[in-house]
Amino acid sequence: VMSSFNPLTLYTPYIITLITGRNISVNVFRIIVNMFLPHLPLVELEEACFSKVLPKVVVIFTSFLEEISKQIGGLSSQNTEIQAFLRNILQMMVQTLVSLSGCVRHVCSFEEAVSLDSIRSLPSSVLQVLKHTFQHCKESEVVYSGRLSLVGDLLQGIFKEAYSLQKGLMELLEKVSLENSASREDISDVVTVIHSLLDICSVISTLDIALHANTWKFIIKQSVKYQSLVEEHLRHTDIASSLCEGLLASVRSSLELAEQMQQTGLQEVVQRVEYKLFQKTTKMCRFFVNTLIHYIKEFKPFLSKACNHFHQLCLQVLSKFSPSLTAPPVPPGLDEELRAAVLVPMDAALTQLLPLRSFAECVLAPTQERSSELALPQCLLLMDVVGKLSSQPEDTLHLWCDGSQFSEETTRLSVFEALFLSFRHCLLERSVPVQLPGVMLNGQAQGNVSLHQHVCVQLCGCMAALPAQHFPPLERSLLGAVLQSDIQTALLATDVWCFLARYGTAELCLHHVLLVAHLIKSCPNEDYRLTHLSLLLRRLFFLMTPNHQANNTVKQVPFITVTSGGQKSFLKKLQMEFVERFAPSEEGNLCVWRLILLRSLCSEARVHVEREVLSRAQSALETWQTSGYRLGSMHTLNKALGCVLVVVRGEPLPTECLGPLLKIIYQLWNRMCINQVQVHPSLQCTLRLLLSISAILIKYVEPHVITQVFSCLNGLHLQQCPDDLVLAALAFLASMGKVFVPSDIQSQVLPRLSSLFSTLLAHESKLIHQHALEAFAMFAEATNHEEVISQSLMSEETKNKVVNFLSKTIAAQEAEKVRVERLRLEANVIERHSERLDREKETPVHTPVGEEPSAKRARQETSKNEEYERYLQTAESALKAMQAVEAPNSPPQWVITRLQALQTLITQIIAPTTTKP
Repeated sequence: VMSSFNPLTLYTPYIITLITGRNISVNVFRIIVNMFLPHLPLVELEEACFSKVLPKVVVIFTSFLEEISKQIGGLSSQNTEIQAFLRNILQMMVQTLVSLSGCVRHVCSFEEAVSLDSIRSLPSSVLQVLKHTFQHCKESEVVYSGRLSLVGDLLQGIFKEAYSLQKGLMELLEKVSLENSASREDISDVVTVIHSLLDICSVISTLDIALHANTWKFIIKQSVKYQSLVEEHLRHTDIASSLCEGLLASVRSSLELAEQMQQTGLQEVVQRVEYKLFQKTTKMCRFFVNTLIHYIKEFKPFLSKACNHFHQLCLQVLSKFSPSLTAPPVPPGLDEELRAAVLVPMDAALTQLLPLRSFAECVLAPTQERSSELALPQCLLLMDVVGKLSSQPEDTLHLWCDGSQFSEETTRLSVFEALFLSFRHCLLERSVPVQLPGVMLNGQAQGNVSLHQHVCVQLCGCMAALPAQHFPPLERSLLGAVLQSDIQTALLATDVWCFLARYGTAELCLHHVLLVAHLIKSCPNEDYRLTHLSLLLRRLFFLMTPNHQANNTVKQVPFITVTSGGQKSFLKKLQMEFVERFAPSEEGNLCVWRLILLRSLCSEARVHVEREVLSRAQSALETWQTSGYRLGSMHTLNKALGCVLVVVRGEPLPTECLGPLLKIIYQLWNRMCINQVQVHPSLQCTLRLLLSISAILIKYVEPHVITQVFSCLNGLHLQQCPDDLVLAALAFLASMGKVFVPSDIQSQVLPRLSSLFSTLLAHESKLIHQHALEAFAMFAEATNHEEVISQSLMSEETKNKVVNFLSKTIAAQEAEKVRVERLRLEANVIERHSERLDREKETPVHTPVGEEPSAKRARQETSKNEEYERYLQTAESALKAMQAVEAPNSPPQWVITRLQALQTLITQIIAPTTTKP
């Protein structure tokens, strides 16, 4: 009878009633654990003890912490009573933790399988106590402030016991096994344990590395062990977010330690205490990345809401490493260690994330609010994606390459559009410029390349392996990048586009050339889009030349198998087809030909184009003359002159073409009127083209025309003229070094030449000033009129600038941080300018004041003053042109008679005004 007697059955109700006071409850709990618990069988633990005792233990433990917060204000070395009181509470907390550990050890001592039913209250109660304990330890420096030394030993004891308790609990829970037919209550308990440990992880992350890692291992292990039971109940977003935060915190800690060792040599670094800590934090980085990979792999279908965290994690991690400008300086050896621990496994994590639609939508979102510091990380992330696409299945390729297809989808760009957009935002990094590892070729050492080259190589490599059905979105992305306002992004798109055209056949290249030519014809006005398209057209046109096509691969270009002569004939046929489709004789095609370099044409096509361009220019001039030199006809004439400029920049013209061209130029110079040029943009364009053409043909220009040119330039207010006109003037001034000015016009030319150089060398614009230095250097190197050089440098400041330029003196170097900050401010200005251009892209073309309206629009009424101004400027222009005509003697009598008649007419016009009272 005595052998079957269970003392706990008799005394437990009485003991539980004693749990009313603080001291008694802790002591009673210890007695229950030490003396009565060992006598209970496993199946009775929950009902007989845990369910009744443990909830009250949690309440009492919480009351300990509340009491501490109430009494902590009076703690001091002088107040021994409060000190003893608080130490007593802490001691009871230690005893409580010890007793809870006893409960856990007792359950672990059973050899039979442990079910959740027999210990249901134990895990939840222990985890509540652990969370409160670790939170108190974490906040101890703040809670106890400068009095921590008075209770430090007990706090260490509390943490030690809590550490041991959690370790034991996790060992116990690993012994628990659930079947697939587990009850909802069991599943709920497992989920609660995982979530409670997740909350504890956020507390202990800064307390103990080993405990933090072991807790995460247990969370992931339990999640995977009961995956089929708990996957629909877990807070996957919170788990993923906590893993991301843990990884980022470890990376920051590693970088801080590495930065502290920056000034130390590698041999000394290895021997320092900081290096040991660095190795531990680096190990944690590797642990978190591998854990994240494992979790993504197992629970991928449930992570759609966590993809934003993954995206931000990628950006934040990439921003911590070079070439990011925000990356801290660390020793190269430590940088390599950390890269191997973080970036290499992160690459594997990215591979796991690629099939997730939500991740693609986050990365490819058209509008993303992020700081400028994350622009380069976004670009690097997209390049990593591009580099992986060749090994992805069709569904993943469609997800990343084609963008959103239907209105009900979340809007996303194609990866190519997103990459060009992110490259555009890396304005600061392109200005510095940052360096990235290049491609290793022919066994040569790997070198660093610019961001532009790195992106270009990655895109071209992806394009070479891209299935044909994904080329349309790629081509749309290239066109969009060419037509946006940032010139470097347009250049990148041009490089990739040329690779695309070069990779195919000559017929495909011709197709691209025709497409771009039609786009140029559709451009409404002179803007950045026309500039970018013209660059692309020139590059593509050169790809149809025999020199380029001869180096192509036989597999990609079938027609290469023909003989060299046959190939040239075929390419010549393609070029002539383009000339026929865009005949220079048609006015609408002139906008195309003024952008093409004629040396890219075969000789037959080039001669044909040159003749048609010159014929068209002569026709346009005659039309202008026939119309009475109306400003409305200047647009057609200017387009023809633009093509003439292309012609004279090519091969030297034969004599039969040179004569008519010079005649056109002379007639136009005779019509230039300073007052009109200063007012009308169309005439400014004409003057710019005349200056550029005259600079190239300067050796053939007659002296009296040179006099007219300098008379015109001298009368202009160059400080108020458009930059392109000033640059054309500088090109003409530089060309004057190639000719000897005849003595009979030196007095009219040389003083004006030196005066113009002096003015432009002191120009406020840095761009104009730099071009002025280059032009003056070219003139000084070739001229025979050395007196012009000295007369141009009357200002000591200008003289010093020229001397420094010629001697290639380097200005004082900026500190790197100062330079980067200056570039950052400049980048902000440029980016705002580009955004303004993009916003104005759809704005209707503005007709400058004084230009004639189009034929379809009713003529606007002008005031009498404007009409007077226009008529007077026309008269002045005609009279000055007549004055400049050389004649051996005085004008013929009939000319004098006409002039006298005009004088009489002028007197009649003035007379009514002078006779009014």
